[in-house]
Amino acid sequence: MSAGTHKTVKTAVAGVSGYAGGELARLLLAHPGLQGQTPLFLGRMGAASAEKTLLSDLHPQLSASALTSEIEVIPFDWAMLKQQGVEILYLATPHEQAREWAPQALANGIRVIDLSAAWRLQQDSNRAIYKLEDADSALAAKLQKEAVYGCPELHRAEIASARLVANPGCYATTIILALAPLLKARLVDLSFDIICDAKSGVSGAGKAPTAKTHFMYGADNLSLYAVFNHRHRGELLEQLGLQPEQIQFTPHLLPIPRGILATIYVRLKNKSTAADLQAVFDKFYAESPMVRVRRSPALPQIAHIVRTNFCDIGFELGPDGKRLIVVSCLDNLLKGAAGQAVQNMNLMCGFNESEGLL
Repeated sequence: MSAGTHKTVKTAVAGVSGYAGGELARLLLAHPGLQGQTPLFLGRMGAASAEKTLLSDLHPQLSASALTSEIEVIPFDWAMLKQQGVEILYLATPHEQAREWAPQALANGIRVIDLSAAWRLQQDSNRAIYKLEDADSALAAKLQKEAVYGCPELHRAEIASARLVANPGCYATTIILALAPLLKARLVDLSFDIICDAKSGVSGAGKAPTAKTHFMYGADNLSLYAVFNHRHRGELLEQLGLQPEQIQFTPHLLPIPRGILATIYVRLKNKSTAADLQAVFDKFYAESPMVRVRRSPALPQIAHIVRTNFCDIGFELGPDGKRLIVVSCLDNLLKGAAGQAVQNMNLMCGFNESEGLL
């Protein structure tokens, strides 16, 4: 269904000040399906301050028109959201805040797209790394089972009817999209480790400066971190159906602003050909407008996906027909965050999946 055949949708964004929040604002303001329904941009809960905060104060790149230059960031208030008829609330907030606010949004009849990790993980052991606490553990457990992992390429039908969509992590999206076709086709020899060597730009760490993301550390450098315990690891295990010992994910920090490139080393069960593998990827993503499968041996590059919502996937098969290298590449702020969140909204609202993203 196109935006022209569907009523416009009222949306709101909590946590608009960060990098992903800024990209989300840009996409929603230009979205064809939201014309005439300017999104609400929400700041902290509480009384308004004497001085207004404009969206263009937080993100000057959005001040191109008179309309966007005057949009105010207003205090978060449940009564106001209901009065304004908000139908979808984006939570671009810390995990703890999203864990608290999502149940309240659903109780107010508002569907949620959560960009944090608060609702992504079904298994307690995987979610424990976030140290989340629930005021009502029974309700949280019920909603956790209801939450849909927001990877359209894997869960398109469930997302369309969901009340609570948990937007995937950026590294997780990159790796899951590379491996899902091979694992579904049962082509991978899981007696050998799957090795995922993934590298991300510094914006993946968020807007708050840290010792490892400031210029003097990140520039002209390449470093590893969270080698055995990165928080996105649980998403890989749950979404790909793998055991911890079957996959090694090693993240690196690149001295660039944005983008992720993952190089994934796989051993196949049986000797294969490049044509056979190309057919597997092409078939799996035939109905996925935001995934571009490259023709082997062409491989994706960050320069080809930056500032787009595409995930590019390519591969090269070893001379023995069993050793396979898959390369997956996306923009961590778009397909890895805000763009994928809009893609999920499109499904939830009956728009074309790529509406406002091309």
